[in-house]
Amino acid sequence: MKYRTLGPAFEVSALGLGCMPMAGVGKGMYGEADDAESIATIHRAIALGVTLFDTAEIYGPLKNEALLGQAIRGKRDGVVIATKFGFRYDEKGMSGVDSTPANVRRACEGSLRRLGVETIDLLYQHRVDPNVPIEDTVGAMGELVAEGKVRHLGLSEASDATLRKAAATHPIAALQSEYSLWERDVEDEILPTCRELGIGFVPYSPLGRGFLTGQITSRDDLPEGDYRRNDPRYSDENFAKNMEMVAVVKTIADAHGASPAQVALAWLLAQGPDIVPIPGSKRRVTLEDSMKAVDVALSADDLATLDSASKGNTAGPRYGERAMAMTRL
Repeated sequence: MKYRTLGPAFEVSALGLGCMPMAGVGKGMYGEADDAESIATIHRAIALGVTLFDTAEIYGPLKNEALLGQAIRGKRDGVVIATKFGFRYDEKGMSGVDSTPANVRRACEGSLRRLGVETIDLLYQHRVDPNVPIEDTVGAMGELVAEGKVRHLGLSEASDATLRKAAATHPIAALQSEYSLWERDVEDEILPTCRELGIGFVPYSPLGRGFLTGQITSRDDLPEGDYRRNDPRYSDENFAKNMEMVAVVKTIADAHGASPAQVALAWLLAQGPDIVPIPGSKRRVTLEDSMKAVDVALSADDLATLDSASKGNTAGPRYGERAMAMTRL
């Protein structure tokens, strides 16, 4: 494994592990997960030198953090735990956002218990709450840092303007937002702002929700009930167009004796030393494949070909209307 720095001095593995596909998410997201295999995947990741593990209160809710906490018991040294708060939920599911200072503290205390740790290494606001000034939210997060309950702060899917306000209130180590060969909008304003402010960038869905792995060749490969059947980029009208990009990725992967997933991740890693993707996995076999991306060296020609195939060529929005309304606030 290789290592990178988020913010001014926060070292993590160059690739982290997104734990979302594990406990609590359900078969409607990325297929059914087995807790024992998920825990074995976390243990294998630690053995491979992965240090950054990403979860959230809303995954489950709660169950995902509890599983990660179980897996790292006795293995805490060197492990960097990132979790997220900011959604309101009940027995019926998610019902909105809540980044009031009171909810910041409630969520943190609950995450600490479920994870079984004394300190959260990286606490993200999961989505910006338009009803709460970001200065109030980040101020409350900063109080948790002062109390030793949190080490570093992060935001997710925030706009460049919100980033500036947040960073003026308290140091921000990382922004987590979607970024991949098929989602490059952050390159216009958000990524440059992160670099201006010294904020690291953590891409989620770096494999396009599985599309860029080349394992899905038609919508029929998605099981009934899989939410991706409602993903605009997986739709009948957009699927074939987006497969054109996958064909380019596969060609480069074949030339390197690598997998398409490895090439997609290697492309992200090549975008700058401040980029730390977190591919999701719930099985050791996919984890081991993804982590080999740190050793894939793409040539200038490879990068140019991928750039040409991907920039502005993705068909369809990345989310439906409701989810898109929660981004870039």
